[in-house]
Amino acid sequence: MTCAPYAADPANPGPREFAPRNHGGAASGERRGPRSPFQRDRDRIVHSMSFRRLKSKTQVFIAPDGDHYRTRLTHSLEVAQIGRVIARALGLDEDLTEALCLAHDLGHPPFGHAGEAALSDAMERHGGFDHNAQALRTVMRIECPYPAHDGLNLTWDLLEGLAKHNGPVAAPNWALAELDAAFPLDLGTWPSLEAQVAAVADDIAYDNHDIDDGLRAGFLLLDDLLTLDFLADQWRVVEKRFPHAPRERLLRELVRDQIGLMVNDVIAHTAAQVKDVGSVAEVRAAGRQLAGFSPAMAAQERRLKTFMYERLYYHPEQISAAERARDVVARLYVAYAQDATLMPDDWQARLPLHDPGRARVIADFIAGMSDRFAMQAVAGIYGERPVGLINV
Repeated sequence: MTCAPYAADPANPGPREFAPRNHGGAASGERRGPRSPFQRDRDRIVHSMSFRRLKSKTQVFIAPDGDHYRTRLTHSLEVAQIGRVIARALGLDEDLTEALCLAHDLGHPPFGHAGEAALSDAMERHGGFDHNAQALRTVMRIECPYPAHDGLNLTWDLLEGLAKHNGPVAAPNWALAELDAAFPLDLGTWPSLEAQVAAVADDIAYDNHDIDDGLRAGFLLLDDLLTLDFLADQWRVVEKRFPHAPRERLLRELVRDQIGLMVNDVIAHTAAQVKDVGSVAEVRAAGRQLAGFSPAMAAQERRLKTFMYERLYYHPEQISAAERARDVVARLYVAYAQDATLMPDDWQARLPLHDPGRARVIADFIAGMSDRFAMQAVAGIYGERPVGLINV
């Protein structure tokens, strides 16, 4: 498939931080075998330990007692599927889009946003904690499978897209600033269209799949959803199309239809935005977001997010479980800060003698934990397993 002129070019990717080496140890060209540089990026992400651990990290529900709720891993796969569909329709590089989608949540600590809040509090005197910057830190410094350098040594295009997942960064935090100083990522401009598509695919996936999980758990009710007029309209269409189908199947059809509406809206709106754009350089110099929802769909999406915060994310049971999860992460940080010998030997070897570096490595260790491992770790240190964390 021939890519559009505004797509990232796999034949001319940005550099890697460390020059690739061939098997004899000498510097080599990028191309080895049939894979493009962006395909290699994707494969390095998929084969990383941080990616595998996403299977046991919270998406919405903390330590769910069931096999059908989404985790960070299944969410990332669903984002990648949506991202590839949009990228293909727009003539973008599908492999770079997929790699960005798969990597975007690698920096999330255990227990989702509850764990992030706990680490942010613990790190307040040492620059704080942010999962987007941590994703970049993970692929550039923490994952170390290669003997010649730290990190996964991904392309500049991939790293730029991760750094600017939410758009240009005017005031980078310490983690992002440190990485940008070592390998400048042009933080003040908009990223490639592939990165912009990955970000909107993330929104589409969690907006709609969190509805699916919320309904399954009983935290959301159909009658509540139908107070949103655009969902009520779509529900009537689904009922008319399948008048005798069980409600559970109709609910899943509603979610599928809503995803389809959002995807088609993004494709149509973005195609109109880029019709006169002739290169990826022009995308970065546009000074505004080019890939995303139309104004009408963006307004609906904001209303949906507001609804989800009120009815699901801030549900009393969610808040209660989140408070207990925050306590687990906070207690782990205190324990390791007071006695570093509680950490594995390889992590002890990484620890600087003084803060802020010492605190940041402790946060790196905790951020990489799965929910299950964090609960086992706090039980091993304090002699009691956390209770009440499973909230579905």
